[in-house]
Formats: sequence, structure tokens, C-alpha cells
Amino acid sequence: MKFSVSWLKDYLKTDADLNGIIDAMILAGLEVEEVENPAEKLKEFTAAKVVKAEQHPDADKLRVCTVETKDGTKQIVCGAPNARTGMTAVYAPLGTYIPGLDFSLDKKPRKLRGVESSGMMCSATELEVGSESDGIMELSDDVEVGDPIADVLGLNDAVIDFEVTPNRPDWLGVTGIARDLAAAGLGEVNIPDVAEIKGTFPCPIEVTSDDTEACPVFMGRLIKGVKNGPSPDWMQARLKAIGINPKNMLVDVTNYVSFDRCRPLHAYDADKIQGNVTARRAKAGEKLDALDDNTYELNEDMCVIADESGPVGIGGIMGGAGTASSEETVNIFLEAAIFDTLRTARTGRATGIVSDARYRNERGIDPASCREGLDLATQLILETCGGEASDIVVGGSEPVAQDAVEFKPVDMKRLTGVDMTAKRMKEILETLGFGVDAKAKLDDEIWKINVPSYRRDVFQSADIVEELIRIEGFDALPADSLPREAGAAKQVTTPLQNRVRTARRVLAARGFLEGVSWSFMDRATATSFGGGDNDALVVDNPIANDLNYMRPTALANLAQAAQRNVDHGAEEVRLFEVGPIYLGDGPKDQRTAVTSLVKPRPSRHWAGTSEAYDAFAAKADLFAVLTALDQPGERFQIGEPVGDHWHPGRAASLRLGPKNVVGTFGQLHPAVLKKLDVEGPMVGFEIYLESLPQVKSKGGKTKQRLEKADLTPIRRDFAFLADSSVQAGEIAKAAGNADKKLITASRVFDVYEGEGMPEGKKSVAIEVTLQPRETQLKDADIEKVSKAIVAAVAKSTKAELRG
Repeated sequence: MKFSVSWLKDYLKTDADLNGIIDAMILAGLEVEEVENPAEKLKEFTAAKVVKAEQHPDADKLRVCTVETKDGTKQIVCGAPNARTGMTAVYAPLGTYIPGLDFSLDKKPRKLRGVESSGMMCSATELEVGSESDGIMELSDDVEVGDPIADVLGLNDAVIDFEVTPNRPDWLGVTGIARDLAAAGLGEVNIPDVAEIKGTFPCPIEVTSDDTEACPVFMGRLIKGVKNGPSPDWMQARLKAIGINPKNMLVDVTNYVSFDRCRPLHAYDADKIQGNVTARRAKAGEKLDALDDNTYELNEDMCVIADESGPVGIGGIMGGAGTASSEETVNIFLEAAIFDTLRTARTGRATGIVSDARYRNERGIDPASCREGLDLATQLILETCGGEASDIVVGGSEPVAQDAVEFKPVDMKRLTGVDMTAKRMKEILETLGFGVDAKAKLDDEIWKINVPSYRRDVFQSADIVEELIRIEGFDALPADSLPREAGAAKQVTTPLQNRVRTARRVLAARGFLEGVSWSFMDRATATSFGGGDNDALVVDNPIANDLNYMRPTALANLAQAAQRNVDHGAEEVRLFEVGPIYLGDGPKDQRTAVTSLVKPRPSRHWAGTSEAYDAFAAKADLFAVLTALDQPGERFQIGEPVGDHWHPGRAASLRLGPKNVVGTFGQLHPAVLKKLDVEGPMVGFEIYLESLPQVKSKGGKTKQRLEKADLTPIRRDFAFLADSSVQAGEIAKAAGNADKKLITASRVFDVYEGEGMPEGKKSVAIEVTLQPRETQLKDADIEKVSKAIVAAVAKSTKAELRG
């Protein structure tokens, strides 16, 4: 919503300057977005007199002008064809920024074809105050040298643009803003009553409302014998200031009343209306050629204004081109109506029409404003265009006044903590237009408050309290702390939230950058990553065609993000995301996944060695996260990767048992990356935080006591002959479990398959570390442990010790 300061001061007597008005608006809850002050960008431009204009000696199209300015007499070389002796023009001194040309003049005089020029004389387009660009701007002869151009052109009126909340449609009129600012103490409100315009003849056009739900009341009147033409200068200036291009009086007056009183109107050419006018539902197949030169197909949910030929307007949104008023219009039918807000919003979305009328009607118009709006517009039209007005005709029924609201004065202190006198409460409410009993006292249990028709958002005592504290100022609220609950402090984060925070910190510390991507992807992409087969996960109303399915993984999103970075010159990209993935449509199918992905830097090492990020590096990052989450790595088993999007042989899954997959790490399959139009290789991991077992409380933050081993550890190697299907890690794990007190580590250091091995067999060599605690181990002790290792491996994997 835009309005000019001079417009506001028609209804608000105040001495406040622009900054004072803005501050009061913000305190009253009117969120100011922008302030346009044309005088600010024109402050350097002043009026000047051309004393003499002579032909340039070396250029046919240039003239050398002697100009009397506020800075004294200047010589200016000008190329405008209308530059002449005696004219009054606009002067820009050296160094001035020219908004229409988007550049600044030199700070020193410059020569044009050998003649020195000091400053510039400007056209309307160069000042951005008009479209005339054939010559420099000519001012009236009575303008004095040095007069500011903003004052000369009447462009010293600031325009304020602010955001209107949906519950306050009365702010869409300047009068509504004036009321709130007056209540806030900025001045005295002065909104004169609109005089009733009595008709001199019955209206020949009858109006009806066939659907009082869609259009509760429809009013209109005929004004005949008008002479359409330009609207008054003051009206044009106000409309231009808020960005509306004036057209003619009949159109301008409807726009003016709409912004002045938040009362949308429409002026039909009465000679183009066939028969009577009805507000009704549209019929299937009906169309309307609208004022925006588009044709709209109507449906049965829409409210239309129709005559005997069909629809002539879409109710509350836009009129039709066939009955539009024009310069030749002599007789007009002026409409004011109330339309259902929700229906108006649905119609606006269905048609895609964006108009000031729709913006107001879908928020709710003062139901008692129809007559006032008609009378105000009629008065302005008769004053400017002449003519004769008929009686007002009404379709439907005018709304009854809202019941009085019961306000409890004690609620003010109870809900806000602010003590406010009865006098101050009455002063605020009466300025806002509420009716208060003059005898009401602070200790009365209930006040009966009459709510004005333009404030249909007030229903209960708490709403009155909101109005009082809003106008009094939220800075009046006491800054008291809430009482602390008795007992020990409670944990404010869930275990899952703590895991998310920990994982993010670890990955960020290891050089990853966090990404935040959509929770959607293309269904074909989801299919490539193990999803796409559940119709329940299809998005009914996607924000884009390629975001139509709930993602089963974030790997695809990160791969595409990494590629965008590579396309912009990045050599290595390391991304991670912690967010939801969707494995089904059940309540437990949404998982929180920690996903990382790396696009390695191509190796260019002089020794020819490869230092690229690989599956083992991804495993190291994965286990770093697990360690930070108090998840010991030895509790997990390594298995085959889950999903065809992982590269066979270069990826693996992390499991807790054969069926519980905790995550997967490794390299993405090149074929899947090709479908995404992404360059490989890309390596990463994905773990599901909900699948990790809960960590038992340690009873505090104290670390466990360090057990120092003074004796030298002993390392022994074992080579086992195992089936090819047996995982090497299972052999190492079984060996480590043979004696948990002595064995501190067990790792695989060699796996061999091929020549010399029986078919279907492989050799797995492991290194076992024994750590004595109290006394050094003897040969018999070592032999005993070795036999236990061999037996444990044989029992768990059926592997045999090689001879």
C-alpha cells in the first residue's frame, strides 16, 4: 500500500515530519518497506534563465548558452533544439548525478568541440519526471532563478510504501492509516463525513444479487449527461505519486476512492449495458473479455456481474472490456458491492488476475462503505464532469451492525502487565472509531464496546487489549523475566538433535561445506537411487516439474550441487547435508540422514602417485562421525552396498547384524552419474541417525580413567584359508573376540585369491596385538591365546589355519 504524506495530512492534523510519521507507523504496527522521496534525487537541480543562446562555431547542432544560475552566470553548451534566449530551464551544476542517464557530470568544466561547458540543462526524461525527451525542459517564466525543481514541479511530496497484514484491510485506505496514527498520538484525525447525494430520478437499471453468499450486497446508480475528460490536477498528482497512471476522470475517480477509503468501485458505460444487472454465479462455458485485453474462461464457483447478454465483469476483480467507460462515455453506471473474500481469492488464483480490486476484496471491505463510496465518487464526478445522478438501487441486503464486544478492563493488566487508566483506554478506542460508554470505569467488570464496521477483525476482549497495547506501544510492556520452574534443569534438546549437531561439527571440522537442498527430486532420479516406486511419495503440486517426488536420498542433490561448483571452476568439492529422506509413506519411513559427497581433485602429482579421495577416505570420515557419536567402530559389520547407485567393489554398507543397515559408503556408480549429467568420480557416505543404537548415559562428562600399559605389546600374524564368500573383516573380528582382555587390536593386512589357492577359497592374513597387563607373557600363554584365536575364527567363519 502506497500513500503520499500530503494525502495523509488531508485527514491527519500533524506537525510531524517524514521521519516522525515513519516512526509512528512502525510503533503502531504498520511495517514500512520503502520511502520514495523524489525531492531527494532532484535536490541539486534548480531553475535557471538562458540570457543568450548562440550557434556553436564548430557544430551545427550545438548552441552556446549564457545561463544565469544560482551559482552565477555560466556558459553551457547545449544540443537541445529548443534552447533559446529568454527561456527558463532546469540547471544541473558540475558533479551532479543525472538519474535518467545514470551518470554524473564531471566536477570540472569540459570542452565540447572546443568550447568550454560548465554544467548541463536537462530534459524531463533526464530528470525522470516525464517522457518528453525532444528538448530541454521549459519552465514557466514566473519561476525565479535558483528555485528548487522539486518545488517547481510539485515533487516534494514523499511517498510511503508499507506492508498490509491480512487482518487489517482498513489500512488499504488513507483514512484508516490516519485513524491509527492519530490514536498513536501523532496528531488529530479529521475525516469529514461524505454528504449524501440524493438522486433526481429513479435509476432505470435494476440490480439484483442471485447469490447473497457470493455477493451479499450490490449497489449502483446511473449518472447521465457527464462530459468525461482529464481528472483534476490534484487527483492526477496523487495517483501518479503512488504509481497509477491517470487516464480520465471516470477511471481515475474509482482508483482515487479505492485508495482514499478502501472502497473499490467500477464505472460501466451505461449505454453498453443490455437490460438489468445481476450478481450471480458464472455458468459453465461462459467467457469474459476483460479490461486487461485477456479472455478468461469462467467456472461455476466464480461470481460475475452480468446483464442480459452475459458477464460484464468478474465480481471483485476486474470489469469487462465490452462495457468499459471511455472518453466518449456520456452515461455511466457506478457500482459498489461486497463480495465473498474466499471466493474472490479462489477466483483470483484461478484466473491469475492481479488487480487492486482483488487485493482489497479478498481481504474484506467495510460492509457499510457502499453508500459512502458511491456518494463520494458521485460528488467528485458531478463537480468535474457535470451530469445528473439517479437514486441508489440495491441488490441483496445491507449488512447489520456487529454485536457489541464485551471487554474486561482487568484483561489489560492480566494479559500485558501494563496499567492503563480508563481515560487512556477510552481515548485510544474512540480515536480508532470504537464506541465506548462515557460512564465506563476501570473497576467495571465489563465494558460494552461498539465495533466500527471497518474493524471486523475484533471479536473478543483480547482483541481490544491488542489494540490498546499496539497503540500505547509495545515498549510499554514490562521487561520481567518469566518465573523459573522449581527443580533441576531439564534437557532442552532431543538425542536426535544432539546427534545432528555433533555430525555437522565433525564434518565441518574435516573440511566439508554444509549444503541445504530440496527434499524433492525428479521421480526418474529417485528410481536411479533406489526409490521412485511409491505413488504416495509423488508430490501433487510440485514447485517445479523436476521436483515431483520425495527424495529417498540426498546423494543426488549433493551430486548436482557439486557439479554446479565444478562448472564454476572448483577443483575439489566437499559437501555434506543433514536432513530428511523418505523411504516410504509411513510415519517411521522418514529418516534423518547424514550424507557427504566429494568430487575429488584430479591428481597431478609429479611422482605419479594418486592422492584422490577414495572409498577408504570416505570410510575414515564416516567412522570419525560415528566415533563422535559414541558409536564404536568395532560394533559394526561391513557388507555389500545397498542400492544399484553404488559402484560394485568400490562401496560397502555398514550394518548392525545382517538386516539392519546403518549406512553405506564408497563411490557412486558411473552410469547413475551419467544420468544426472554429472562428471565422476564422486565418493561419499550416507548414514541414518535413527538406526544407530542409543548410547547409555555415562553419568556425567568426566572421561574414563586412562589405563597405562607399561609392558611391551606382542604382535602375531595368522593366515587362514577361508571360503571366498567369507568377509575378511569377519575373520579379524572373530579373532579379536577370542580374548578381549589380552587382544587390543586385530586387523587384516593381506587377502589373496588365485593361483595356488583351492577353487572357491582365499587366504586372509591378519595381525593380532596382545597387550600384557601385569606380567610379561610366556610362550605357553601366547600359545594358549593363539589356539583360542584359531578356534574362534573356525567357529565363526569355518576358516582354517594355513599350514
